[in-house]
Amino acid sequence: MAHQSIKIEPVAGALGAEVSGVDLTKPFDAQTVSEISGALFQHLVIFLRDQNITSEQYLGFARNFGEILPYPLVQGLDDFPDIVPVLKLPHETTNFGGLWHADTTYLNEPPMGTMLLARELPPRGGDTIWANMYLAYNTLSDGMKHMLDPLIAVFSSEKAGVTATREDRRNDAPKDDSGLQTTAEHPVVRTHPVTGKKVLFVNFGHTVRFRGMTEAESAPLLDHLFRHQTRPEFTCQLRWRPGTIAFWDNRATQHNPINDYHGYKRLMHRITLAGEKPY
Repeated sequence: MAHQSIKIEPVAGALGAEVSGVDLTKPFDAQTVSEISGALFQHLVIFLRDQNITSEQYLGFARNFGEILPYPLVQGLDDFPDIVPVLKLPHETTNFGGLWHADTTYLNEPPMGTMLLARELPPRGGDTIWANMYLAYNTLSDGMKHMLDPLIAVFSSEKAGVTATREDRRNDAPKDDSGLQTTAEHPVVRTHPVTGKKVLFVNFGHTVRFRGMTEAESAPLLDHLFRHQTRPEFTCQLRWRPGTIAFWDNRATQHNPINDYHGYKRLMHRITLAGEKPY
């Protein structure tokens, strides 16, 4: 195993960094893994360019950072079921996961992180935006923090907006989810298990209400938080190229793939890494 000397260049003020000097077609040592992990926890989402790798190499890279978590709603690739195709076809108008969200927070143990590898892209458009949930929490007023800190939120896989974004893939690559956990309860403000910092953990895609309140009672405050979380100054945006990998900390970010490329195909390969129960 060789050490690969990496370079880290931030891409925005809020979060995001490009990591260069890494060739995933070659083996690398524990120090390189540690440096990549450090970049992830510092910048929350990292981008590795020009990684024209096989599925085996992609899985091998992912396993350096945790246990792979199968995606519960859509089938993976035939030969590599832990890799899920995130696909939009030219005739489709809805893109998979096309709204602000953190991944599968309706699970008791939501993912620690997610990777996307760009395989086929439209000639223009199809960027992805991420937002920093440390900043979202830290910029709240003291009074709002005091109110939110003890609250528990209810998360669901069946919230109307997000189910619509999965419909095309559920039709052509359905997965038996008869045993799927569809709801979970998590703190509105969680503590990141690595950094110890507080994170605003509700998200538009999956949070439906506060525990002990109705959806109607919860909506005014949740709507305010959803708007606050995605303020432009909390975000960074990625222009994809084939072979680009994005790797983000799902515990401290949200993301939104922009649906501005109708008439073109976009294919990404997704790997999800297992996490822990939020506290």
